Amino acid sequence: MTDMHEDTADAEALKAIEMGSNIQLIGRENINDLEAILSVTNTDRDAIVHDVRSEYDTIFTWDYEKGARPKLNRLYEKAKTSMWNGETDLPWETEVDQEAVVLANAAQQGGISQGMDVTGTPFAKWGDKEWIQLGIESQNWTLSQFMHGEQGALICTARIVENVPWIDAKYYAATQVMDEARHVEVFAKYLDTKLSGHYPINAHLRLLLDDIIQDSRWDMTYLGMQIMVEGLALAAFGFIHMLTTEPLLKQLLRYVMSDEARHVAFGVLSLQDYYKELNAAELRERQEFAFEAAVRMRDRFLQQEVWERMGVPVKDALELVLQAPDRNAFQALLFSKIVPNCKKLGLLDAADGWLRTKFTELGVIQFEDMADTGEEYEMFALANDDKRSA
Repeated sequence: MTDMHEDTADAEALKAIEMGSNIQLIGRENINDLEAILSVTNTDRDAIVHDVRSEYDTIFTWDYEKGARPKLNRLYEKAKTSMWNGETDLPWETEVDQEAVVLANAAQQGGISQGMDVTGTPFAKWGDKEWIQLGIESQNWTLSQFMHGEQGALICTARIVENVPWIDAKYYAATQVMDEARHVEVFAKYLDTKLSGHYPINAHLRLLLDDIIQDSRWDMTYLGMQIMVEGLALAAFGFIHMLTTEPLLKQLLRYVMSDEARHVAFGVLSLQDYYKELNAAELRERQEFAFEAAVRMRDRFLQQEVWERMGVPVKDALELVLQAPDRNAFQALLFSKIVPNCKKLGLLDAADGWLRTKFTELGVIQFEDMADTGEEYEMFALANDDKRSA
């Protein structure tokens, strides 16, 4: 009888909440509406400081029993022995010729125009000079967004130290704050000393970071940053690490990836048991948040700021880029860490499988059975002694 009563209560709670439509969650009905995506822009690109108003509880705990959550404690011990120094452990003396890197990378990826048919498009008149400049701008943009995202992780993890209720989680989160500071440092140094310019934060990424920071619930900070943003970052770093021919960047990314795998594992381990306690309505809120985060992260990879800087009509450029042979595969691959982690947290099939349906619409559900990151960090950690030769 008790189970039946709880099931009925869950069903009523789920029915009671307003079912979020795409318009309510992401501001448009069609997730692929290009005009709506491009309408999201930053109006203060030259601003140095960005304020986000938020209210949340700072939680002290007087229970100092270390190891009450053994997996979190093991993660904390691993973090203490895995620290690296961005100033001394990377070969900053390495010369980086951006043009040569673009050409070398292009040679591995089907040519400088990546096999696109540009007939009748703004690219039809482009020669090697323009394609090389596009590659350079894309490098600058990509590393800039990584840097901005890492600052978001720095701020969010500092908040987790404040408002997570368990001492083991506070201990580990404190080590991640140091990791994230180091990540911001090395991406900024690489941009400043090896590349040729910064880009402001992408509007879609900034909206997502604002949403995560504005939510007062500690588990939403975990979900938005540790599972969604860090999960996508881990996949993106792995993708670029595989493709780049530039040795300093390859080594830098390998160091960062060894940290990021632990960070995502931290989110999975912290939320797994907690989400078992939530009712259907509460889980639905988390599902909607995960979907919104997924769409915003996907949209930011359209690189609309690059096309503006190159003087190409953005919509014309994107209509061509979205038809590139490997575009869908690239977009989907970025979610190869997010989907299995959402499944492990029980979010895919909770609330009548709402998130499963949404991830199917996004074309990423096929990753659900790939390795989640709950234990995957061990694979990255095993290579720590070899990172200098990565």
